[in-house]
Amino acid sequence: MKWFTGSGRASVDRPLEVLDEKPGSPRPSLSAQVFGVPLEDSRYLVYAPLRGVAFVANAAAVNTMADLAESSFDPGTDSADSLVEWLRALGLVDGGPEPHPTEGRLVGDPKPTAVTLFLTTACNLRCTYCYAATGETPTKYMTFETAKRGIDFVVSNARERGADHVQVNYHGGGEPTVNWKTMTQSRAYARGSAARAGIEVTAAMATNGVLNDRQIDWVVGNLNGGASVSFDGLPEVQDTHRATIGGGGSSRQVMHTLRRFDDAGYSYGIRVTVTHDQITRLADSIEFICSQFCPQRIQVEPAYQLGRWRTAPSAETEEFIDAYREAQSRAGGYGQEIQYSAARVGVLTNHFCGITRDNFSLSADGNVSACFEAFSEDNEFADIFFYGKPAKDSGYRFDRSALEHLRSQTVEHHALCQGCFAKWNCAGDCYHKSLSVNGRGEFPGSERCHITRELVKDQLLSRIAASGGLVWHQPTDGEAYPLCQPQTGRSGPAVPEGVKT
Repeated sequence: MKWFTGSGRASVDRPLEVLDEKPGSPRPSLSAQVFGVPLEDSRYLVYAPLRGVAFVANAAAVNTMADLAESSFDPGTDSADSLVEWLRALGLVDGGPEPHPTEGRLVGDPKPTAVTLFLTTACNLRCTYCYAATGETPTKYMTFETAKRGIDFVVSNARERGADHVQVNYHGGGEPTVNWKTMTQSRAYARGSAARAGIEVTAAMATNGVLNDRQIDWVVGNLNGGASVSFDGLPEVQDTHRATIGGGGSSRQVMHTLRRFDDAGYSYGIRVTVTHDQITRLADSIEFICSQFCPQRIQVEPAYQLGRWRTAPSAETEEFIDAYREAQSRAGGYGQEIQYSAARVGVLTNHFCGITRDNFSLSADGNVSACFEAFSEDNEFADIFFYGKPAKDSGYRFDRSALEHLRSQTVEHHALCQGCFAKWNCAGDCYHKSLSVNGRGEFPGSERCHITRELVKDQLLSRIAASGGLVWHQPTDGEAYPLCQPQTGRSGPAVPEGVKT
């Protein structure tokens, strides 16, 4: 798929700069960052992310917008004038400067109020696609003292910053519940420590879902922030790639956990990993999940080519996109919507995840990492993602050079992303995955980029359809305009010729 930015004439495929509105200019001018995405039948998806606007237009309308971007528009025809008036009502013409979602870079030492504890590198499963290759790497367990130091640090920061709550999350290169003693002790300690400070604490975890009833009861009663459960759908799909240490399938145990969660009304999400050999079964797996369980969120991702899956065939293919679309359709029949991490229309941001925002995660040895996938000092990119160590008595000392590099990994600093219409939704995607695929040089793009653009396009077209079929408008200033009706806008301009249903 090709796309163009700014405006770009429909007959060419090249990026053009959007010109800012000139005070006192006698000509109307485009005042938004506008992207055009070629569709079928000579149609174009027009997307202004920072104005929260998307619609479908013909080539003539796109060329008019190109003239507006180049300040070469001459009023004359009724159709062109009607389009300009309509674009003005949407804020795309003569609308003033656009606010960019470029949160200022953090400075100084981190003061996080959330900690993620990588409790262990041990696991009760031996998944074929395990990014951590558990069972083949050294086994480590976090001590309670290591967890306590991290909890003390975020509680102290919360008190200093006047925050009313802290977060304690359990994750890791293994299954966190395998280190059960430290998990339960640290949760109890966090509750008491936060209470003494007069603040609330939220706790959550990522898990493979192979839990016994005692553990399930504890999770429901103690992890008030919910759980993310890895489960790949159809039992035969789950059992093919997510086997127990003993070699048997894990589907029965995980489904038991999910049913117990549902019975308790517990909040959880499901993470579905798709391998190349199971792409054709994705839609059936999603339908199975939706028909059997009640997750609050279903996230679908191609298997990462890391760890044991490093040399496996990639699932980042056109077939994955087709399967995802079918799975989304099936999920819709159950009132569900599946999600892909980098395709998130409705979110405008310059950072994909917390690595640019001082994400504070502790390895089993107690060192500070910004990335969930860099859970161990043995990780190939540990030198990039680890930025802190325990201080002598309490707290942590930080590597400013490593920290500043992480803080700089926002989308406006990625040259390749500047011409992409999905950049403010995707925000450059996962830095760790980029390094794993492309090495340490300038990001040249990947197959994930194509997946993201296709799924963002789908989301925009779906939102247009749901808004009446003409235009989707979700103003970023919070003011809602009724622009999806035949007669629209605050001044009532009709939908112009060239805008398609």
